Amino acid sequence: MKRTATAQWRGDGMTGTGTLTTQSGAFKAQPYSFKTRFGDEEGKAGTNPEELIAAAHSGCFTMALSFALAKAGFTAELLETEAVVEVTPSEAGFSITGITLKLKANIPGVSPEQFQELAAGAKAGCPISKALAAVPITLEAELA
Repeated sequence: MKRTATAQWRGDGMTGTGTLTTQSGAFKAQPYSFKTRFGDEEGKAGTNPEELIAAAHSGCFTMALSFALAKAGFTAELLETEAVVEVTPSEAGFSITGITLKLKANIPGVSPEQFQELAAGAKAGCPISKALAAVPITLEAELA
């Protein structure tokens, strides 16, 4: 299995603009720029690579947890994960310095201990977590 995305860019890094398009068409010529990446905290003017990493990580982790729950005999009524990708500027440029997965879950019958164990396993085992292993990844898991 291979998945693709394409970036196009015109101009210099500070004032240029680009678009991102995914193979599935979920993103089709989505605009991005220095401003949408580093200046627009609201994220309303376009997307950016870090936002896409957050979407990929939250989706991968949540699906991995759903499979782990099923294997353990549980079905979630709701799993909601927010991935927060922290980007920090330095003299050498910008770096991703941490990712926090904030999970809120409603899973009938699971004990708090089982829940924490399964969530930690999903965090460690999802392909996106593995790909991002150079970055500290924190899990905040809350069971309703």
